[in-house]
Amino acid sequence: MQKHIIRIGSRDSKLAVMQTELIIRAVANYHPEIQFELVTMKTTGDMLADRTLDKIGGKGLFVKELNAALSEGRIDCCVHSLKDMPMEENPEFPITALFQRGDPRDVLVLPQTQCFQDMTAQIGSSSFRRQLQLKKLFPSCRCLPVRGNIITRLQKLDSGGFSALVLAGAGLRRAGLSHRISRCFSTEEMIPAAGQGILAVQSRKDETASLFSCIHNTESAYAALAERTFVRALNGDCSSPIAAYAQIHGTELKLTGLYAGEQQQEYAVGSVAGNTEQAAQLGQQLANTLKGRL
Repeated sequence: MQKHIIRIGSRDSKLAVMQTELIIRAVANYHPEIQFELVTMKTTGDMLADRTLDKIGGKGLFVKELNAALSEGRIDCCVHSLKDMPMEENPEFPITALFQRGDPRDVLVLPQTQCFQDMTAQIGSSSFRRQLQLKKLFPSCRCLPVRGNIITRLQKLDSGGFSALVLAGAGLRRAGLSHRISRCFSTEEMIPAAGQGILAVQSRKDETASLFSCIHNTESAYAALAERTFVRALNGDCSSPIAAYAQIHGTELKLTGLYAGEQQQEYAVGSVAGNTEQAAQLGQQLANTLKGRL
């Protein structure tokens, strides 16, 4: 009997493909009757890799082409890193599953032949969220923008362009590059981006949602709801120095957030805790609290 084919879209970077293949393998364990066809494409965010995201329209550029492919029926669903998705969910292309969260931490990556000297460090990071927290950890460091996929960034690092990079630990691990991690920052030292480490499946409205329910992780869903509500309440986007991380223990959710003022000269950090069923309310509550401190 011929298998039913599901076309699943992905950015064409090595990491994006490996993450999509991770989702395919997980779903195939539950649905051996399905044949997945991987469809890769380059997004606007990938093609404009010489400019920082805040100058070219934000992280929504990583989903634009995939949404178009969904709308035109060229793919049936697609996989994203949740942290790269706009905070406002498109009702026509809802998130239908959130995979079990990977390592949420940011990590320090050094050149293969050098040691880190924080007094003279030029650290590659285009994220205002990371830059703000790096200056507290390494007051003498200089943060320089860096774009491109993981392989491109590592090549820039190893060729002498930077003293170090700060990247998402989950991405390096999924790409088989965990050996490049020199230091893992605790989530207290460097509060992650909302949704960091979580993979999201996006589909057309009312289509294929049930297919991916087998991999949907409840803890990821509660964490994502709290973190993304916090960022939305602060009108955050990719150019905003906002961080959010939810830890879940049983039915208890603790949300920690960072919010910087418009001039980014000062920022507030705080936490709130409650039941997982209150995830959205906790995100809103923490946003209101931190706004009141600046």
